[in-house]
Amino acid sequence: MQTLLHKAGTRGHANHGWLNSFHTFSFGGYQNPERVHFGVLRVLNDDTVAGGMGFGTHPHDNMEIISIPLSGTLEHKDSAGNHGIIQSGDVQVMSAGTGIAHSEKNHSSSAAVQFLQIWVFPKQRNVTPRYDQQSFRAEDRHNQFQQVLSPNPEDAGVWIHQDAWFHLADFDAGFAAEYQVKQPGNGVYVFVLEGEATVAGQPLSRRDGLGVWETSTLQVQATTATRLLLMEVPMSL
Repeated sequence: MQTLLHKAGTRGHANHGWLNSFHTFSFGGYQNPERVHFGVLRVLNDDTVAGGMGFGTHPHDNMEIISIPLSGTLEHKDSAGNHGIIQSGDVQVMSAGTGIAHSEKNHSSSAAVQFLQIWVFPKQRNVTPRYDQQSFRAEDRHNQFQQVLSPNPEDAGVWIHQDAWFHLADFDAGFAAEYQVKQPGNGVYVFVLEGEATVAGQPLSRRDGLGVWETSTLQVQATTATRLLLMEVPMSL
């Protein structure tokens, strides 16, 4: 088993006033040659956007983009005519493929929205752009791994053009579970949203990240009440 630890305080940081963003991997003005990606996981941004503000229309291509709100409401519009509003408990995906332009803004004029912006390299280039969002029940991630993303449109959660699986989990203090890697050779990047846990023997705190690969299972134990995001991804680009 190989591991890679990213403590919360070592992330890149950009505060633009309307946007306060922490970057696990190189992004924008934060460029760290030792932290460019974890396998096909390219971007993990922890963003807070002030009320009434947001990202204006801008283009993307050949990237799978996942948005996971943690609090508040986020509004999406794109050049394909899609329009959605998501909040905590929802997951949104956009396959940029051959090219699409979109905007993301805080749907509220007053309360901040906090969300994760995640980019994953696709396994197929130049696909037809697509958009989807789904809501997930909180009780289905209590002391269990709740699948919210996979490569299969027929499987639980949203899907993307990559052999990746995302799971959310809300664990009570002291609860332990074993995660089974879905595809041999994949790695798992664990991101602690809230609380403290020990993952693969490594103690982690709020907003710490741990990459684990060359293993088929992963031991997770919550130290306190803990919320986790597990992102299983191929390790080869």
